[in-house]
Amino acid sequence: MTTMTTVQETEAIEEVIADAQQGLQEVAQNPGIIRTWLEGLAPELLNFAVQVLIALAVYFVGGRIIKAVTKLIRRSMERRGTDEGVKQFVVPLVKYVLYVLLIFVIMGLFGIATTSAVAVLGSAGVAVGLALQGSLSNFAGGVLILVLKPFRVGDYIIEDGHRNEGTVAEISIFYTKLRTPDNRLIVIPNGMLSNTSLTNVTGEERRRVDIVVGIAYEADIRAAKEVLQRVAETEPARIPGEEVQIFVDALSASSVDLGMRIWVKAEDYWPARWRLLEQVKYALDEAGISIPYQQIDVQIRQPGAKT
Repeated sequence: MTTMTTVQETEAIEEVIADAQQGLQEVAQNPGIIRTWLEGLAPELLNFAVQVLIALAVYFVGGRIIKAVTKLIRRSMERRGTDEGVKQFVVPLVKYVLYVLLIFVIMGLFGIATTSAVAVLGSAGVAVGLALQGSLSNFAGGVLILVLKPFRVGDYIIEDGHRNEGTVAEISIFYTKLRTPDNRLIVIPNGMLSNTSLTNVTGEERRRVDIVVGIAYEADIRAAKEVLQRVAETEPARIPGEEVQIFVDALSASSVDLGMRIWVKAEDYWPARWRLLEQVKYALDEAGISIPYQQIDVQIRQPGAKT
């Protein structure tokens, strides 16, 4: 069996060699064959080169048109006061769609049927979609975020799943970018944000500042409440007309805890809170009201000492 296979392979090789020799003899007898073949090939090469140049020109002009269209859409959305997150999502999406259409136009210049290309892309899209389920989920999540608007660009949010927090800097097609107070950039998939709970800290125009201060049991509660009332009313960030609440919050083991509540604008929350804590300490010290702190009594027993 092996001998028969070797003989067949040898005969096939000899046939190829014979054909090559015959071709060389024809070229030797008629050298003009090569020139005729090249002359017949030249128009096809020239036609292909022209198509390539036209395709490059179409791509260049189409790219300029796409850039102008996306810029026009962005300006139109800015004039209408569209949310920044919507602009960051829609403009790149329109850009990608237009580039896909441009590729179809260029394929038509080379005689490639767009219907066949669409069928091939559709079949490939199914396979790619299965492989990129996470990316499609992020895309759908971005759409849900823009439609339901749980937050917008500029809001400070806290993602409850992994406790990521920061100011929303960008809502892109697949990801949302957060800028932390210490200037770190956190990138979170849109799918995760759309499927988990989150806290929008600045979603409302105003916030309540809650402060609890402990005073000694020997201190005058009424006098301490008057001190806190005065500090709260003189806070410059307090919203006028909103009620100031001063109350006994708890009777703790070593202190009477007094609570203070005032309303401020969302952007003034942390400066107001820090300022109130400092002013409360100064005011209580001036009024002679002490703030108790934890103390530890240590007893040292000498060896052999009688109790």
